This record gives sequence, C-alpha cells and structure tokens, in this order.
Amino acid sequence: MLSSQFLNTIKGSVKTGICSRNIGILAPCLQKATDPIQQLFVDKIREYRQKSNSGKSLVDPTPDLEKELTTELEKVAKQYGGGKGVDMTKFPSFKFEDPQIDSINLEK
Repeated sequence: MLSSQFLNTIKGSVKTGICSRNIGILAPCLQKATDPIQQLFVDKIREYRQKSNSGKSLVDPTPDLEKELTTELEKVAKQYGGGKGVDMTKFPSFKFEDPQIDSINLEK
C-alpha cells in the first residue's frame, strides 16, 4: 500500500507541474512583444481580425478570386442538383409514389 506521505508528495508535485506548465504557456501571452518580428506578427493578426469582421466571406478579395469562387460554387451546385433558385442549405424533400402494378386474373 502507498503511504499517505508518498501520496501527498505526488499531489504536490503534480500541482506544481501543472501550474508551472500553465504559466509557461501563458507567459508569452502576458508579455508585450519586444522583438520587432513578434510585434509585426501581432500587428498583422490584429489587422486581419479587423478586416475579417467586415462581414465579407473573403478578406481582401481580388475580382479574379471572387470570379473563381463563384465558378466553383456554381460547379458544386450543378453537380449536386442545385441551380438558380434552388436553396442548397434546405434539406431535400422526398416524394415516394406507389408503383403501378398490373392486376393478374388468376381465374379462368
């Protein structure tokens, strides 16, 4: 059996390890970037966040990129049964009909 002193030692080391690991992970986040490369990276991330909040699907799209996107979306819609006026986000409705069966006269 394990002694209670041994278990307390393990608990203490686990808690210390977890805290030091979390502080090690959070330390770069808590510090201000002193390296110019880090600062440039942070600035670009902030700039991207501002541009992506504008509501567009793409950030800084070119006309060629927008044309390619619409072409690909039309191709996928055509491949999967979509088209103009078809809502591809709606679940399809199925309509099953009973087949016509010819009656057989067994009596002669």
